[in-house]
Amino acid sequence: MFAVIMAGGKGSRFWPRSREKMPKHLLDIQGERTIIRETVDRIRPLVPPERTLIVTGRSHATELIRRLPEIPAENILIEPVGRNTAPCIGLAALHIQKRVPDAVMLVLPSDHRIGDETTFRRVLDTAGKVAAGGNALVTIGIRPTGPETGYGYIEQGDPFPAGGDGEIRRVRSIREKPPLEQAREFLRQGRFLWNSGMFVWKASTILGAIERFLPELHERLMQIREALGTEREEQVVGDIYTRLKAVSIDHGVMEKATNVVVVPGDFGWSDLGSWDALWEVSGKDENGNAVRGNFVGIDAGDCLVHSPGKLVALVGVRDLLVVETDDALLICRRGRSQDVRKVVEILEKKGLKEYL
Repeated sequence: MFAVIMAGGKGSRFWPRSREKMPKHLLDIQGERTIIRETVDRIRPLVPPERTLIVTGRSHATELIRRLPEIPAENILIEPVGRNTAPCIGLAALHIQKRVPDAVMLVLPSDHRIGDETTFRRVLDTAGKVAAGGNALVTIGIRPTGPETGYGYIEQGDPFPAGGDGEIRRVRSIREKPPLEQAREFLRQGRFLWNSGMFVWKASTILGAIERFLPELHERLMQIREALGTEREEQVVGDIYTRLKAVSIDHGVMEKATNVVVVPGDFGWSDLGSWDALWEVSGKDENGNAVRGNFVGIDAGDCLVHSPGKLVALVGVRDLLVVETDDALLICRRGRSQDVRKVVEILEKKGLKEYL
């Protein structure tokens, strides 16, 4: 079994800590280790470093090699430009299939938080066995704890007999992030799981699915395959990627395929997609404040303070996100951190590259 870690995002919802040159997965946002280090260490008992591949952008490759010396340099796959998850996964599948034609591959985002790592690995191992035993596209579903509108949802169907576990089911549908009332209805019905964005399948299976549902992408991937391991590889990948359409694996394949299976998991999962998500999973003081750095609070509660460099004092406020760096300060109402990416968009439009 191989692992593919997708580490190409900007992490714009974690601005001002996350920047183009130092994106979220290279930061120690939650603890002493970087997020990418936590991800690699988490799967090591299941997949060794020599079978762990990381897909990233050119500007971050050198830093990843430096920070993860146990990962062979040839396992750092470079995308010349970001084109969402379907091309990323297709490129990794080509490299894996070249090494082991019928290998199983885990596909994991680089920025998840996992509370119970032992159970997490057990779920992945089960999913790997399901994938190895046939041609299923296996996804990991998270049992919801509330009507979350920031996640997609997976609708469970009939039991999957080959799974050998009554909890493993065929997928009836994959839904986009819902409005609140629909999320509440999903929860009431009891057959919906959160879509974790983690997948397990054989490299041959996902390439076959891409051929069926994204034939243009598959044609381009086959051109890349011919160049792998040659002097032309970098040039061919660069040329083809500039012509690829951006498409997610969910929208391009998973929502259309009929051989999708879901393995449910309950292992303290969060996608750590925003400052709000970090507040949710962080330890808090007696007033509900999650703090990193020096902090004084007077009648202040349920705030997140992330300020390694400066003292922050809050008086008479609640539900705030306060994030400080050397050159920027973010103050945001808790519950609105999804909109932080709009700040980044405005900075881009104004040409304020020094803050990006």
